[in-house]
Amino acid sequence: MMHVSNAVEPAGTQGERKPVPLFPSGSLVPFFLVTALFFLWGVPNNLNDVLIRQFMKSFAISRFEAGLVQSAFYMGYFLLAMPAALLMRKLGYKAGFLVGLLLFALGAFLFWPAAMVGKYGFFLLALFVIASGLSFLETGSNPFIAQMGHPESSERRLNFSQAFNPLGSITGVLLGTVFIFSGVELSPQQIESMTVQHLYDAYMRTETLRVVKPYLGLGAVAVFWAFLIWRTKFPHIQSEHEDGGDHGHFLELLRYPHFLAAVVAQFLYVGAQVGTWSYFIQYVQESTHQPEKVAGYFLTGTLAAFGVGRFTSAYLMRFIAPNRLLGAYAVVNVVLLAFGVLHTGWPGLWAVFLTSFFMSLMFPTIFALGLKGLGPNTKLGGSLIVMAIVGGAVLTPLMGLIAETSHSIAPAYIVPLTAYVFIAAYAFIGAKARHSRQPA
Repeated sequence: MMHVSNAVEPAGTQGERKPVPLFPSGSLVPFFLVTALFFLWGVPNNLNDVLIRQFMKSFAISRFEAGLVQSAFYMGYFLLAMPAALLMRKLGYKAGFLVGLLLFALGAFLFWPAAMVGKYGFFLLALFVIASGLSFLETGSNPFIAQMGHPESSERRLNFSQAFNPLGSITGVLLGTVFIFSGVELSPQQIESMTVQHLYDAYMRTETLRVVKPYLGLGAVAVFWAFLIWRTKFPHIQSEHEDGGDHGHFLELLRYPHFLAAVVAQFLYVGAQVGTWSYFIQYVQESTHQPEKVAGYFLTGTLAAFGVGRFTSAYLMRFIAPNRLLGAYAVVNVVLLAFGVLHTGWPGLWAVFLTSFFMSLMFPTIFALGLKGLGPNTKLGGSLIVMAIVGGAVLTPLMGLIAETSHSIAPAYIVPLTAYVFIAAYAFIGAKARHSRQPA
């Protein structure tokens, strides 16, 4: 079996690969606390998919304007990833986790004054603050987990921790479907009638207020988890020992072709994932004419498939090289989305539904493969890969524009289809590239 890892094999493995431990010994509590962060940031990430539909109702905006939810959100990731890396390079991962959780809580609490003001832009600001916090969490958590144990098991370990992210995603969509969606969908005639009776503004305000309670709860959980992390002693990670050594340099990252390809692949992957889920509720409604709550439950189902895929991938990587599994899954998604674009209705719905299973391994695998061999540049490299999450801010509105132009959501899925073509090429070619030798 060909493996893309650059790590040195454990002693005594000549001609035979001995199993390496997946979990770090003696540090299971910090491992658990950080792994739980993957769950926590999954909740607001996929509450956005519900917010897009909800804000289209409560603010009477277009698909493109609603897509700005993801733009505001992922710009927070993009702009704060580098400050997060610099802070953690100086103060360590634990400080980054604390700052991230407190920003997360602040943004969630801002939903209450945003609802009182009733302005769409205020909600976008709150989402930006939330994402700024999540940027700290993701910039720190992914390399922390990848390095918290034997290098040979980094992809498996990161896939294991990332497997809790879709559980958070499912929780977020369920929260939104149950507590945010009212189930009231007005026809144009009903809107006109309520407007004449001066009732429509009150209806829209009621719909807007429905988003507040879930976010206040999220803020409280974030504060509580920050307290637990603050009270826990964290282990030293090798790349954190930078006070007397090499801090790493941005220009050195240009020496790693596999890393640069990973940044592009991650940009496209996150754009594909966010775009697929952001418009999935609308795809379900347009293709099968189901009500919003039923569509919300379909979104929950596809996220469950995503979670199953994460755990399945962590197991399959015991036998299949991560880059090969990544490439195979990307090819499958190209086929599924091509079918979903060309054959709408129930068959197309199930095709798009299944893409979540096959996209499940992509983020952690691209992340871990991109960080291989970066040494003291690991934190900086990790921050750049997190910055690539801005793909969600770029490709999602692009899908909205295509949907507006074509008057159908199905053609918009050509965008994630194209992204998977590149990811397949990266997996089979770009991820295999060896970094150049660092100067002595």
